Amino acid sequence: MRNICLALVLMASPLAAQDFSANSEAKTWNLYGEIPARFEAKVVDVLCELTGDCPTDCGAGSRQLGLIRSSDDVMVLPMKNSQPAFTGAAQELAPFCNQVIEVDGLLIEDEEIGASNIYLVQRIKSGEADWIKANTWTKKWAAKYPEAKGKGPWFRRDPRIKDVIAAEGYLGLGLEADATYAEENF
Repeated sequence: MRNICLALVLMASPLAAQDFSANSEAKTWNLYGEIPARFEAKVVDVLCELTGDCPTDCGAGSRQLGLIRSSDDVMVLPMKNSQPAFTGAAQELAPFCNQVIEVDGLLIEDEEIGASNIYLVQRIKSGEADWIKANTWTKKWAAKYPEAKGKGPWFRRDPRIKDVIAAEGYLGLGLEADATYAEENF
């Protein structure tokens, strides 16, 4: 009986892993440690939460956003939206700054590789509104950089990336290092 009581106490404590997979409609990415997860959370500016530097608009799109899960006050870090590239989570969540929403996606949890509370948001629901897909990053990027229109992956056309490459080279070691590498290897 004592062991049963101890088990019940541990299950009720924050030490017990919570199962957020109920009612999740998240599509698998076949990533190591992925678990479908649907939960309610407040959208927060991570820098604000950690340092107290808190602009009213969560940094106007210039900061990483996080989710403070309602059920246990744990900060979850959304790292991508539902699109193929690992981009977009902050832009998808920005319209919900400081609001409580419901999200559905994949939680990456694996003690062995040190992954905890990493989230891939696929759908967002605010209040009574219908679910929306978290897949608008590419369209928002294209609207912000119309001069980068063209074929191929967005990152090959992104003016910010091109500026860094022009200044620091492809290897990030300077243009001279790029030239030396090309000469030795091509």
